[in-house]
Amino acid sequence: MSAAYATFGLAPAMRAGGVLANGDYQVHRDFVDFVVDGRPLLFQLSDLDAVSPLASDVPPAIFTAQVRSLLRETPAPLPGGRYVIYGCPECEDLGCGAVTAVIDRDGDDFIWRDFAWQTDEHADLELNGYHGIGPFRFQGGAYRQALASLLDGSVGTRRRVLLIGARVAVLAKLAAALRTIGIGADITHDARDVPAEELRAYGAVAFGRAITQEERASVRGSFERAGVEVAYVDGLAPIVPLLVAQIEHALDRSPLEQRRLTHLVAANGEAGIEVTSPCRVRLTAYRLDRLYRTHTHELFDGILEPGRHRIALDAKAVKGESFVVARTAGSVLVEAMAH
Repeated sequence: MSAAYATFGLAPAMRAGGVLANGDYQVHRDFVDFVVDGRPLLFQLSDLDAVSPLASDVPPAIFTAQVRSLLRETPAPLPGGRYVIYGCPECEDLGCGAVTAVIDRDGDDFIWRDFAWQTDEHADLELNGYHGIGPFRFQGGAYRQALASLLDGSVGTRRRVLLIGARVAVLAKLAAALRTIGIGADITHDARDVPAEELRAYGAVAFGRAITQEERASVRGSFERAGVEVAYVDGLAPIVPLLVAQIEHALDRSPLEQRRLTHLVAANGEAGIEVTSPCRVRLTAYRLDRLYRTHTHELFDGILEPGRHRIALDAKAVKGESFVVARTAGSVLVEAMAH
């Protein structure tokens, strides 16, 4: 076992929810990811749709129990001293599969080793081990400090959105879609009389296209007077899945340097994409025709290697007023198609 130390840190992360092109819903999850040697540990595994057990949308008692487990203050939940490092974002069933590892103590140090993909109580390292990942030796003081800092009550997220627009039917459908994937949503046209304590519950404000600059300024002023910083979303079009994707992007609190999907440009029949680690990327186009009917097209679905990529798009899918959504498991980017 290597005596070299790895650095251990934590960073906010997100499993992006959304309304998919086939009509399915994907649940939004906020969690705290493990950062090993300056890079999210999740990115060092295969392209995995998973969350750490440090999910900030679970009750405080469960969150505290997970922290204490990783500190080895409670017995390992799985045989062989194994702990769940990443699990299914939709449920807590081990049958869906989980990344597990043994957490050892060596003096004051903590060691994570023998990473494996596990679907029942016993891990088969030869068949399902993540060979070449770990072991990681962490200095005990820094490791304990990072995890203990999560217990001060500052982990909570503002996963609620204020919707402001003129088309009530669209707003109602958008609010319903957001609530379905686990994001709270409220509808209003004027935030001037909303108490400051209520404004603090919001992480984003989404404006419809019909909202004037004066009305937008009034809303921004209400949040500024309350001392609340939120992300503002200018709705690109009255297309619910597109607006959900814009809001998902706005709610992403993960550091820019620790995201997989970092750049999207859509112009002249092509999409330019940049990713930082191997991952599955899905491209979807949403187009409004002359009668303002929505047309949805799946453009690309595949694994991309780190770097910049240019992907040719179906000309019919992106003609006229159209928009491209790029999605990975952890992030979403949206761009209007430039012609």
